[in-house]
Amino acid sequence: MRWTITLVVAALLAGCSVISLDLTPRIRPLEEETVEGRGDAKVLLMDISGFLSDEAPSGTLTIGTPPSRVPMLVRLREELKKAGGDPRVRAVVVRINSPGGTVTASDVIFRELDSFKRTTGVPIVASMMDVAASGGYYVALAADTIVAHPTTVTGSIGVIMISLNAEGLMQKVGLTTAAIKSGERKDMGSPFRQLTPEERAIFQSVIDDLHRQFVARLVERRRIPPATAATLADGRIYTAEQALGHKLIDRIGYVPDAIEAARHAAGLPEARVIVYKRPREYRATYYARAETDTGMLQMLSQLAGLSGGPKFLFLWAP
Repeated sequence: MRWTITLVVAALLAGCSVISLDLTPRIRPLEEETVEGRGDAKVLLMDISGFLSDEAPSGTLTIGTPPSRVPMLVRLREELKKAGGDPRVRAVVVRINSPGGTVTASDVIFRELDSFKRTTGVPIVASMMDVAASGGYYVALAADTIVAHPTTVTGSIGVIMISLNAEGLMQKVGLTTAAIKSGERKDMGSPFRQLTPEERAIFQSVIDDLHRQFVARLVERRRIPPATAATLADGRIYTAEQALGHKLIDRIGYVPDAIEAARHAAGLPEARVIVYKRPREYRATYYARAETDTGMLQMLSQLAGLSGGPKFLFLWAP
């Protein structure tokens, strides 16, 4: 009631002028929190979870919404810059729980991790959780060591493009579209008509080229012969045991094992495990994750081509 009276009074005082209320949550700087361990040296625990995208998480404004819902790539870069400026951060554990996402977002995350490692000399260990498939696995390739949980599903090495075709539905309701274009292929991938065989071949050539880049990364980082890598990269998924047998990962273990591997790689007899958080984020243990999941709704819109049209994806989404 008090807010209602205040708004009415403000409107009367403003006369005909426009009143603008900015209800956007203020993003606070990251703060460091120790979740376990002791000593001056630090092992940073980071999270990469959900659909990998450079877009901001979408959703409605609700009471209690955490003010930390920043785009995934923004938070990743922010955490790495903070860690790069702290000489006591001696190792990084990246906890991955993702079926993948867009090709570009996956590649950007890989590059940011790889660049951080090369610039600082700090070892990185990937800790796979439920799923680290397709783009999630691509990201893990940036690590020096990959540790998979005993129940992890990984693999799905490959590229997919899914677009929506609403032509039949539109015909049923009596709707038509007209595209005025500069070239025959300008609207290829449009949801309002079917692909021609020639257009399908063009898209396939793009997917094949992106797939070759994925396989090349696999060969480079895992030291797997090209012929073997090509066989493994047919889109199938693997259990942790299968992935270990194919040398896609280095070991099977839990988060504490990944932390221990990071501490050992940095030559640390003891270290504190830290996370970066914003005020009101709960990060009391290493199982509490950062708010980086962009949500199922955004993934579905990407798959349906509703968010900016068709996209090329490193994604496992059966």
